Amino acid sequence: MMISNLELVHGQHIREHLGLVQGSTVRSKHVGRDMMASLKNVFGGELTGYTELLQESRDEALQRMIAQATALGANAVLNVRFSTSSVAQGAAEIYVYGTAVILESD
Repeated sequence: MMISNLELVHGQHIREHLGLVQGSTVRSKHVGRDMMASLKNVFGGELTGYTELLQESRDEALQRMIAQATALGANAVLNVRFSTSSVAQGAAEIYVYGTAVILESD
């Protein structure tokens, strides 16, 4: 499955437009990660626990979007965008969306 943030792919044309596909996940902070983040706030540095949590969340949301596109028969998702929003204290949603298409070589 080709995933791209571009609207078009050089050397390919869109044979069929299948519509919007999306994936999301809501994650909350982990107590252990919070304690380590508090220490990092004092001494400085990357909050690797949160970086890992966000990467895992993006990957999960992306896999859900790909599954939805695959179910529609797509071989690509174009114009992909990520969004993050706070849904509750200590919890955030990662949302990814794009356009499912069938691409063919020119």
